[in-house]
Amino acid sequence: MRKISDSTIRRLSVYLRFLEQATSPTISSGELARLGGTTSAQVRKDLSFFGSFGKRGLGYAVPELTRRIRDILGLERGYRVVLVGAGRMGGALVQYHGFRQRGFHITAIYDQDARKIGSRWNGLVVRDVRHLESDLKKDQWRESDSQFCAGAVERSPRCRSQDRQYGAGTGDAELLAG
Repeated sequence: MRKISDSTIRRLSVYLRFLEQATSPTISSGELARLGGTTSAQVRKDLSFFGSFGKRGLGYAVPELTRRIRDILGLERGYRVVLVGAGRMGGALVQYHGFRQRGFHITAIYDQDARKIGSRWNGLVVRDVRHLESDLKKDQWRESDSQFCAGAVERSPRCRSQDRQYGAGTGDAELLAG
């Protein structure tokens, strides 16, 4: 299997954004390239990593290409997200509807600030970050077939080392330190 570069994955997400906004039933590699700031050859190369798409001279069927790119990027699956950090960034993520539309479902929020612990955010109670590891080990976090990741936002450098510590031993959770 060929390694897919990070830049290819980034371009796929750009293509997807334009496909989701497209109003016509088909789109050419030239149009995707123009919108994405690249070349039509690059678009075709990026897509060729994942199979055959479109028809020469006709372009790509927008609904099919949208579905395939969403699948390639893992957006057809659901991801349960634990948010670490109940600050401004955390608040924005909890309220951002696009996050859920893309398959990311915030299931818990943690913080170390005693003033925030116990408060409610979009129906979720902010928990003490000291409970993160034990909560992640509980079976309640693995009830469905969806993937699971934990995201850390608005963390000071001192807290980032704690994030890695809390991330240890969490099984299938991926800790993303911000």
